[in-house]
Amino acid sequence: MTATDTRGVRDFLSGDPRTLAPLVLGGVLTHHSESGPVSVRLTEVEAYMGPRDSAHPDPGSHTYGGRTARNAPMFGPPGFLYVYFTYGMHYCANIVCGPEGAPSALLLRAGEIVAGEELAAVRRPASKAHKDLASGPARLASALGLTTADSGRDALAAPFNLWLPESPAAAVASGPRVGVAGPGGTTEYPWRFWIEDDPTVSRYKAARPRTRPSTA
Repeated sequence: MTATDTRGVRDFLSGDPRTLAPLVLGGVLTHHSESGPVSVRLTEVEAYMGPRDSAHPDPGSHTYGGRTARNAPMFGPPGFLYVYFTYGMHYCANIVCGPEGAPSALLLRAGEIVAGEELAAVRRPASKAHKDLASGPARLASALGLTTADSGRDALAAPFNLWLPESPAAAVASGPRVGVAGPGGTTEYPWRFWIEDDPTVSRYKAARPRTRPSTA
């Protein structure tokens, strides 16, 4: 499915993110910023669902407590970005899924930089190897140059484009989500999906005890 097939990609993303997650692995998201383009091949994503009063309540989701100014993009049309700031220092990016009004999304956890490596390295000076440039959600967002200013923007329109693979990745694994506190981070929610044996996939870490939601 090509980036130019915007309607087809948006229709595809209107589905359940738990079903879509393994199918987007290997897809490529590009951001054509003023500094230049960077493209990342997605190797790891996490699915997130809706509020406690929805058909698919997800205690790990930012929408679990209902709509807020921060999570409003998750309630919008599929194919848009939801970018949030966490730990007072990091941005993390999601692609909104599901029909409009039924919030769900895919957190972009990790990927391989396949174009614009020089620019990605400038944005990620602490990365010591190519495989580390976008290995983890904060690194991926940073390599692409994404901030909360991009939250609510269309990932299927300039300055972005999203190419989806013609066929699923050969070997996909799933398991608990990373760093999610409470029930949403348990084996009851095995909604993290990754390409097996890909060196860019982030390492699993259980959540530290917290008094507020840890991820979206």
